[in-house]
Amino acid sequence: MTDLKDGLSSKSLLRTTGAVVLVLLLTHVCGGQLQRTPPKVVVMLGDDTVLPCQLEPPTNAVQMTIEWGRNDLNPRFVYVWHDGRELLTDQNEAYTGRASLDINKLKQGDISLRLSTVKVSDNGTYRCYLPKQSQEYFIDLVVGAVSSPTISLAGLDKSISAVVLECESKGWYPEPEVLWLDGEGNLLSAGPTETVRGPDDLYTVSSRVTVEKRHSNSFTCRVQQNKTNQTRETKIHVPGDYFAVTHCPIVPACISLTAGFIFIFALLRCRQKRKVICNNHMMRTRDEGVAAILMDQKTGLENLRNQIKRLLDKAEREVDEDMKMLQSLKRKKTSDNSKDLLREKTYLLDQRKKVYVKLLRDTETLLETKQKQSYH
Repeated sequence: MTDLKDGLSSKSLLRTTGAVVLVLLLTHVCGGQLQRTPPKVVVMLGDDTVLPCQLEPPTNAVQMTIEWGRNDLNPRFVYVWHDGRELLTDQNEAYTGRASLDINKLKQGDISLRLSTVKVSDNGTYRCYLPKQSQEYFIDLVVGAVSSPTISLAGLDKSISAVVLECESKGWYPEPEVLWLDGEGNLLSAGPTETVRGPDDLYTVSSRVTVEKRHSNSFTCRVQQNKTNQTRETKIHVPGDYFAVTHCPIVPACISLTAGFIFIFALLRCRQKRKVICNNHMMRTRDEGVAAILMDQKTGLENLRNQIKRLLDKAEREVDEDMKMLQSLKRKKTSDNSKDLLREKTYLLDQRKKVYVKLLRDTETLLETKQKQSYH
């Protein structure tokens, strides 16, 4: 009697154990109903990838029915395996010849889908489904495309002696963002990013930033896509000469203002000394005072003349250097944009030279006049 009870107990235990194993199999097939957020697979455009799905515990799946599909497609089937062979009747034509399972891995319970030469249109959520077990598993495929940005000199901001830089990057997916940084890694304030989506669904982005002279004059354009965790960046070093004062009217205005201050200062001193002369009623003191005033004006004019000569010499050297650089650029394969920018800078320097020449001539005339007055 005891042996019979023991036998019944053993059979019940086996049935119970088998039921537990079956439940475990069903609830762990590719994650089963326990799945919350679909995992993500990131792949670059044109590469091959694998969408993982594994039976737990590992079970031979060669004779199972396995459906891989996307609910947003019509027909929705990406790949179907049934009773030891693939069924291609209802397969979406976008995946013809690009989707497959590995029969050797099927024997180990690995029912992962392999996709070759991934396209932008492959981006989406995939469903691994076992109809007989009523189990499904979802996985997100994120297709990415990247390219390195290029930086060019877009122009000069003459009002603040700054340079305008433009960054462009073609062939991105999904849409990226563009950032500008200085040589120390600090973010720069730039204009809005322009985005264009081409017929191939890839994005072209461009951005402009106006930069002033800094310690290193080094600037970086960074293009990044957080969803695919991809970043590309390019650096540029802007020569300090490009930040020189390029707005011609400012130069004569500043020099004229300086000369004006000199004359006003001299005039005030003149009036002050004349007042002293009148109070003392001494002709000799008056003559000495006038001579001192003329000497001050003469010294001021000589200093101004020397300053203008230095500015003129510097402008002439810069024009010569720019002409040499322009000839060098013509011999090299350099963008027309850089050449135009250099021509514009040379033209502005040449205008500055003309202003300096006129100021120098006027200063020499005033100096001659003061020298004649001092002789009398």
